[in-house]
Amino acid sequence: MKRHLSKLLIIAAFLLPLSVFAQVLEPVKWSFSKKQLDDNTYELFFKASIEENWHVYDLRLPEGNISLPTVFRFEIKGEAELMDSIIRHSEVLEEMDELAGVMTRYYAKEAIFSQKVKITNPTDTINAYVEYMVCDDEQCLPPTEEEHVYTFEPEKKASSDKDTTLFWFFLVAFGGGLLAIFTPCVFPMIPMTVSFFMHSGESKAKSKFQATVFGLSIIGIYVILGTLAAIIFGPAFANFLSTHWIPNVLFFIIFWFFAASFFGMFELTLPSWMANKSDKQADKGGVGGAFFMALTLVIVSFSCTAPIVGYILVESAGGQILKPIIGMLGFALAFALPFSFFAFFPRYLNKMPKSGGWLNSVKVVLGFIELALGLKFLSVADMTYGWGLLDREIYIALWIVIFTLMGIYLLGKIKFAHDSDVKHISVPRLLLVIATFTFVVYLIPGMWGAPLKGLSGYLPPMKTHDFEVNRIVRDNVKLYANQIIESNNKMQQSNGGNMFGNVGFTPSSDEQCEEPKHADKLELPHGLEGYFDYEQGLKCARAKNKPVFIDFTGHGCVNCREMEANVWSDPRVLKILRDEYVVIALYVDDKRDLPKEDWYTSEYDGKVKKTIGAKYADFQITRFNVNAQPYYVLLDHDGKTLTEPRAYDLDVQAFIDFLEKGVKNFHKK
Repeated sequence: MKRHLSKLLIIAAFLLPLSVFAQVLEPVKWSFSKKQLDDNTYELFFKASIEENWHVYDLRLPEGNISLPTVFRFEIKGEAELMDSIIRHSEVLEEMDELAGVMTRYYAKEAIFSQKVKITNPTDTINAYVEYMVCDDEQCLPPTEEEHVYTFEPEKKASSDKDTTLFWFFLVAFGGGLLAIFTPCVFPMIPMTVSFFMHSGESKAKSKFQATVFGLSIIGIYVILGTLAAIIFGPAFANFLSTHWIPNVLFFIIFWFFAASFFGMFELTLPSWMANKSDKQADKGGVGGAFFMALTLVIVSFSCTAPIVGYILVESAGGQILKPIIGMLGFALAFALPFSFFAFFPRYLNKMPKSGGWLNSVKVVLGFIELALGLKFLSVADMTYGWGLLDREIYIALWIVIFTLMGIYLLGKIKFAHDSDVKHISVPRLLLVIATFTFVVYLIPGMWGAPLKGLSGYLPPMKTHDFEVNRIVRDNVKLYANQIIESNNKMQQSNGGNMFGNVGFTPSSDEQCEEPKHADKLELPHGLEGYFDYEQGLKCARAKNKPVFIDFTGHGCVNCREMEANVWSDPRVLKILRDEYVVIALYVDDKRDLPKEDWYTSEYDGKVKKTIGAKYADFQITRFNVNAQPYYVLLDHDGKTLTEPRAYDLDVQAFIDFLEKGVKNFHKK
């Protein structure tokens, strides 16, 4: 039978093990976990592992007990709710406390508790505190408190999506490295470099070792370049790079500058002293010589690799630390591959195609591609600031012209200063001509509003298209429908409402409550009606008794355009959005000024928000702890989330399920 002490003895027991034995006892170890029961319900578990002869007291003790019960407290940050009370999962032991003269209740070896909670927003957090007292037959320890923070965001899925994006970016960069090999600055260097290692007077094994160091040095040089880019283009700089007109116009100029170089207008070279100094170090041989040989190659090939490397670094400048490093790793692996391969297997060197005019052709083709890709940056600045210089049909027309000229060049009908005469066309070149003109034909319907889904991320949005057939049809149908409504309503009034019985015509379910703010510059895709101001859209949702669909988007958001072209365009998605939701599109990169009375200081970064984009970027971060677009949130009239928000995902059925679940949860409330 356990001997329970009086309050005085308990206090003395608290001090005794600390002062006399001077050791820290931890007879109880707590572990915390959670289990998802359904979409919005979780069960939080608290497990105490108790050492032999020690015990922890129950949640409630009979009156008269001098022991302290175990107590749970919860601090909720967000909209989560506790359901019912704490649940016991372990056997409670009862026995008489002879000194106190009452029964006491405790747990031995193990105590497991749980609490069910309802989560309405995945960004909710719950701080759980458990205060308990632990005793054995001889002593009690001071009351102790354990704390654990429960989060509910789908971290694994986000990590998986991020890993997939980085993997594809690695493959793109690897392809860029392969392209760089077939340029006039690099391809002729392969046999020269391999010969340097194989005829340096060293043994074959040592030559191969030096060749390995050479290849690894190339990779190291480019990865260091990527690391520097990661430091410079950190998260704080990402929004400026992606939305401000200065870097985007600068990137556009750089890309066209590189294209002019590829066309032979001038030669891009680094200062000659850099190559000479590196070359002298390479002549010394050894590991250092192999490194400087690699550095010499990087410098000498700059005029051909700079546009490709520049594109990879610009595309990776989105605030991710790993992306530029992984991009440069992919590029460098492909770039170093032929040098290392032929150094190990020199017998295959004779099977390489000979240098010639075809290398210049590769360079010119890359120039045409640089022209086309450069337009994307000018388009981002144009859309963000509303200049109206590069509408969708102008953009497509420029691409049609660029790739048509590229096809004509490949046929040998256009010749630059450094090109050789094309006496006949090889089969690979003919296949490239066919692919180029096929692409041009694919682009042509886009001039009349065809969605061109395969390129949706690279083209300006459909709202900038002046002549869109689908919009003309929609507007005519809407006008005709309104005329029918007006005509029949007049006939019903003149005939006492009896001509058509009790059946009348009413406006469509997507009729606006009031004129949307900013509608002069902003427009939803596919003819959807909606709002561009959160407060205005929420007010309309309450009036219509509909849930809210928030689309956090941006003028320069490539993935947003892909979602609109490939997912929103599905008739089932459009029907749900049109009939069941009030749609609110919030542009996080819109540079137009807010009225001065609407300026405010952000709680997140302490900066004054003066533009529409800054306001809604801050709203997304502070409310949902997310700063990436697209991001889709379903809300009720109190601004509470109806289900877990979604990001970029081209699975149409999953998006439909997301929308239907939001409607279902809205009508449950």
